[in-house]
Amino acid sequence: MHDDGGGAMTEVKRSGTFGQALKAVLWSFFGVRKRRDLEADATQLNPLHVLIVALIAAGVFIGVLILIVRAVVG
Repeated sequence: MHDDGGGAMTEVKRSGTFGQALKAVLWSFFGVRKRRDLEADATQLNPLHVLIVALIAAGVFIGVLILIVRAVVG
């Protein structure tokens, strides 16, 4: 939603792709992101795509950690 200046809220179309959301989330997991890219992501990416990608990436990360621990311990 976006305030058009007259008090009315208008729908904002976000044209970011799922791949762009994946790239943004993976860079965020790594901890390195340029401010200019962050601002572009905030205006272009669909928050639902970012949320879905973040949950999947977190699940994969936890799964990899569990596999590593099992390989070392067992």
